[in-house]
Amino acid sequence: MGALDCVNKSKITPTVSTEVFTVNISSQSSLNEPRKDVESQLINEQNGQTKHRLRWFLGVDIPLLIIVSLLIGLFEFGVIPHYKNGFFCNDPALSFPFKGDTVSMEVIVSTIILFPFALIFITEIILFDSSYTMRTKLNYVSRKTAILYRNYFYGMFFNLMTIEVMKGITGSPRPTFFDICEPDTLKTCNGSEYVSTFECTSTKFAKWYQTDSYHSFPSGHTSLSLYCGFFMAWYLQQRAFNWRHRTVFLVPLVQLLCITYTAVCSLTRITDHRHHWWDVLVGAGIGVATLLFSVLVLCDNFKRRPKTLANNIMTDSQHTVRTLVFDEPQQPSPS
Repeated sequence: MGALDCVNKSKITPTVSTEVFTVNISSQSSLNEPRKDVESQLINEQNGQTKHRLRWFLGVDIPLLIIVSLLIGLFEFGVIPHYKNGFFCNDPALSFPFKGDTVSMEVIVSTIILFPFALIFITEIILFDSSYTMRTKLNYVSRKTAILYRNYFYGMFFNLMTIEVMKGITGSPRPTFFDICEPDTLKTCNGSEYVSTFECTSTKFAKWYQTDSYHSFPSGHTSLSLYCGFFMAWYLQQRAFNWRHRTVFLVPLVQLLCITYTAVCSLTRITDHRHHWWDVLVGAGIGVATLLFSVLVLCDNFKRRPKTLANNIMTDSQHTVRTLVFDEPQQPSPS
C-alpha cells in the first residue's frame, strides 16, 4: 500500500510538447513535396506528349491529307490520266438518257460530312452526367466527339480512296455513256463492234461530266452512303439505344432514317440509270468493309467509358476541395 499511496500522493502535471506537432507538420510537408513533384512531372509529360502529337499532326498528317485531296481532285477533273474502257456499238445498256441525279453530289458530300458530327455531339451531350457544370460537360463532349469523328473520317477517307482507285483502274462506261460523252467513234462503228479507243465530243455537258461518264464502277454514292448511314445506326445502337429509358421510339426512328438514307442513295443510282446493278453491289461491299474496319478497329465497337473514368472528371470547385483536403498540411488544433 505504501507504493500506491506514494503514487496517489504524487502530483502529476501534464506537459505540452510541441515536438510532436512539429514532427507531424514536417513529415506532412515532406510527403506533400514528392507528391507535388510527381504531379507536376505527370503534367509536364502530358503537355510534352500533346505537343509531340500536334507536331506530327501539323507536320505530317495535314500535308499528306492535302496532297491526297489534291490528287483526288486532279483525278476527278481528268488532269491525271486514267484508264478508259471500251464499249460495244449500239449497246442498249449504255444508251439511257441522262435525266439528272435524285441525290446530287453536293447533297451526299454535305450529309456524310456534317450529319455524323451533329449526331455524335448531340448524343454525347444527352448521355453525359448532368450533375457536372456546363464547362466540364462541353469540354468532355467536345473531346469525345472529336475522337469519334476523327475515326469516322479515317474510315470515310479509306472508303473514298478505294473507290477512286477502282474507278481509275476500270474506266467502266455508265448507262448514260452515249448521251453524256457522245464518243467520236460511235458514228462510224457498225453492229456490235467493240470500240477500244474514243474521245468524248459532247457539247451539252461540261468536261467533268464527260470524264465521269466512264467512271461507273464501283458506285461511290452507294459506298459512302452505306458507310455513313450504318455507322450512325451502329453508333446509336451501342451508345444510346435506351438513353437511360428517356425515350422508346426516338433512337429506332433515327436509325431507320439513317438506313433509309442509305437505301435512297443506293437504289436511285439504278433507277436514275447512273450505275449498273453490279456497280451498286460492289460499292455496297466496299462500304461494308470500311464500316467494319472503322467501327470494330478504329472505334473499338463504341465501348462505353467505365464509371471510374467518369468519376475522375471534376469541376474547378471539386478540384479545389480535393486539394484542400488531401494536399494541405493539417494544422494542430489549439489545446
